[in-house]
Amino acid sequence: MPNVDLILGADPSRRRSIRTEPTQRRSTQRLDALLDAAAEIVDESGFERLTTQMVAERAGASIGTVYRYFPDRVAVLYALRERSVRRFRERIADDLVDIDLANWWHLMDVAIDACAAMYRDEPGFSVVHAARRETPEDDIEPELAHRLARLIEAEFGSDDLDLAELRFRLGVSIELGDALISRAFERDEAGDDRYLAEAKRLVHDYLAEHLGAARSASTAA
Repeated sequence: MPNVDLILGADPSRRRSIRTEPTQRRSTQRLDALLDAAAEIVDESGFERLTTQMVAERAGASIGTVYRYFPDRVAVLYALRERSVRRFRERIADDLVDIDLANWWHLMDVAIDACAAMYRDEPGFSVVHAARRETPEDDIEPELAHRLARLIEAEFGSDDLDLAELRFRLGVSIELGDALISRAFERDEAGDDRYLAEAKRLVHDYLAEHLGAARSASTAA
């Protein structure tokens, strides 16, 4: 089984968007209800139109309850985005648990399928586009590219594997795949199959051209 802890784990550069972190079960449930309400609004009206008053009304809560956790609408969006990103990583990890990775492409296949599943199953998942991607403090490549690179290194790495180059190529592939997957769900609520297929093909072809070291290592394995 792949080391899914390389996909999971806390983000050291995570923005603290929640004003008061819940410490009791009831408070956690109240916070989840606010974020669930925000997710419904994002799906119906887009994240640009979300307001704290709309969240309060949808959740059946007072505006004071919203402000207890969030100073403004931007903080609500960041918190919802953080939850969506965390659940996306958890989805990848869950899908990896019961499989043996045959090669680097198998991992990317799982990640793309997980992303498509999140668009289908996770309310408000489009909020991941409400801000710039998370990046580590010491690099400009997406955090997900770093996590995928660490897993590829652990599973298929070789002495001549250039991690910086790997992270760069994965970052480009994330942009390619995400743009097409997002467009697939704009065209069809269930996801346009042709766009999803093209997302896989383009990501595969791009990485196959540039990940020679990882590809060779996986072949040898």
